[in-house]
Amino acid sequence: MTYRFFTPAPVKAATGLSAAVYRQLRDEFLGPVPTFQALSAVPAVQAATWALMREALLAGDASRVDREVVASAVSRANRCRFCVDAHVLLLHALGEHELAEVIARGGMPSEPRHVELVTWAEASRNPRAADWTSEYRPEVTGTLLAFHFINRIVSALLDPDLLPGGLQRSPLVRSVGGRLYARAAREPKEPGGSLPLLDAGTPAPAWAGDSPVGVAYAALTDAATRGGELLGDVARQTVTATVRWEDGRYPTRPADWAVDLVRDVPGTDRVGTRIALLAAFAPSAISPGDVALWRYSHPDDADLVRLVAYGAITATEHVAQALSPAHR
Repeated sequence: MTYRFFTPAPVKAATGLSAAVYRQLRDEFLGPVPTFQALSAVPAVQAATWALMREALLAGDASRVDREVVASAVSRANRCRFCVDAHVLLLHALGEHELAEVIARGGMPSEPRHVELVTWAEASRNPRAADWTSEYRPEVTGTLLAFHFINRIVSALLDPDLLPGGLQRSPLVRSVGGRLYARAAREPKEPGGSLPLLDAGTPAPAWAGDSPVGVAYAALTDAATRGGELLGDVARQTVTATVRWEDGRYPTRPADWAVDLVRDVPGTDRVGTRIALLAAFAPSAISPGDVALWRYSHPDDADLVRLVAYGAITATEHVAQALSPAHR
């Protein structure tokens, strides 16, 4: 696994909040996977991202297969190959071998319930265009929002291959990997187990009711939005307004698109605004040159993670604001 712009600190060196996150990842998921290692530079964002994924995708009584379908479909809509591969493997781990391979090929499942979920999840990339809302349970809705955020973090900070040479895209490797992780994937998780990792206080969103998913989402929104403090007012307004009016549209040429958008931003904020905008729309287009320019004034890995998280949560919140508070 290769990180695009920096190598995170070793897991064994973690202390405090990051060490607690890694313990839960070892106990309840597939271990300290690269996504959470990349986020370890900002422990509050790392913990809140894990909490949302745990409470939405892993815990509670909603169908785990339904949630993996949603995670896979939104990852496909966001063009996050790494995440699609990971959740295809987890569908294999849940025994859904045929469904997993349909998703891997970019196809549509045969079961009407899964067709509905895929259609809904893929439409969320442009939530205003399709009069998009959610009437699903908080775990399902939370899974969708978790992966709008995680897809962008992964595409910005990680290379797209889980295994050397893209071996994870071999059906045999996927099937074998699924069997290896079957026990971990199928073990039930008690809701709320991650909440002690979080700072309480931010009100949970209406769509989540009193579910732990809402507490985790509010904590992530709070922690990731703080990255906007790295930019000035005009820069933040540019990011927010662009996310609203572009409504998830993919830029045809992301690098040129971002350059045009930041022309009226103060010079000291242009590169940061550019990175935040790309994180929201086309995170894999963030280039080593962008990061090198940013590091002239912000040399720490933590500031790069904060900035990317800010762009990612701004896009995720655009989706969340389209939600209906009703659930089924």
